[in-house]
Amino acid sequence: MTSEDRRSWLTLPTHQLWLDTESSRLLDFGTTLDHPAGGAVWLDDRGNPDLDHPAHTYITARMAHVHFLASLLGRPGSRRQADRVFDGLLTSLRDSTNGGWFESSSDATSPDAVKNAYTHAFVVLAASAAAAAGHPDGRGLLDEALDIVAARFWDENYGMCADTWTADWTEVDDYRGINANMHMVEALLAAVDAGAPTIWCERAVRICDNVCTWAAANDWRIPEHFSAEWIPHLEYNSDDPANQFKPYGATVGHGFEWARLLLQASLVAARPDYVDAAKSLYDRAAVDGWQPGPTPGFVYTTDWAGQPVVTGRLHWVLCEAIGAAATLARVTEEERYETDYRTWWDVAAEYFIDRVDGSWHHELDSDNVPAATVWSGKPDLYHAVQATWISRYELCFSLLASFG
Repeated sequence: MTSEDRRSWLTLPTHQLWLDTESSRLLDFGTTLDHPAGGAVWLDDRGNPDLDHPAHTYITARMAHVHFLASLLGRPGSRRQADRVFDGLLTSLRDSTNGGWFESSSDATSPDAVKNAYTHAFVVLAASAAAAAGHPDGRGLLDEALDIVAARFWDENYGMCADTWTADWTEVDDYRGINANMHMVEALLAAVDAGAPTIWCERAVRICDNVCTWAAANDWRIPEHFSAEWIPHLEYNSDDPANQFKPYGATVGHGFEWARLLLQASLVAARPDYVDAAKSLYDRAAVDGWQPGPTPGFVYTTDWAGQPVVTGRLHWVLCEAIGAAATLARVTEEERYETDYRTWWDVAAEYFIDRVDGSWHHELDSDNVPAATVWSGKPDLYHAVQATWISRYELCFSLLASFG
């Protein structure tokens, strides 16, 4: 079958209907999102609140983000859900004494509490969606969050964000990481779409330029961990390879995620070179991470020669592969990305989508059996819902612009 003999799923009305149905099914998961402490609950495998977890700020922000965007798409009920969890960012999760946001509702009284750029990136993302949806406190919170990013995290010398501070902002950790900067790029592009100054686009592009330089010098496997001077630490956490947020080696899903973000940033900065970089990142992630066979899927991480390290399959990795394939298919019109796109969705439909208890399994083992080595439960909807939306809508600076 040639490209002339088949219609692209990306424009096929029946596939678009399937995506809409799946996004609605996902957003129906979890009847109670509100944590008693304020913010959003951690959802278990059946969508029930798991109160063994505090209200995490990044989960709260993600849930607010997806429901604000769903309300922009005309989904009844999502605005009320978004408003309720967003209130946690305005109240209990916000540090009214020192500024910024706690990592969770348990941090307000913890002597070991810290403040991370990762969490603050998601606050910016949620505030951007709130502002776009017309929440009366959305723009104010967005401005406040960007002020914190500018004052505490952004490092003009390196064109990157620092990672972790003590809760009172008295000491910054020497560790620097790519993960927080990746989500900061996503958040900053959304912030500008929500009306923030364009300087934040310029800063997002500086981050992208740095990541492209490091990746190109490392055979397009992105170094994840760095010193305070942004020198790569390639062996970081080699004794803790399955770390939830700082795993050892190359993180396959980040190769896909950065590929998509570069394509979004290319629209802002008129940078055609980002397309070639995105293709290189995508190809490296696909070659290293994809495990064919009777139970296909992507490994979580590889070493620096591309050999699997953590072989479990995380749902967010597949979600980012889907989003990157859809975006590259639209930008390049190369049939190989359409083929991958169909393959990745086939894997999602057969193994990850949970039609019994709802949402997607967040983790499978190497035989595609549900597992909980890295993640427990189904705490939020961010990656899976965005996979359906990125597949559904044309490439823009951010999802806010897509829905506008």
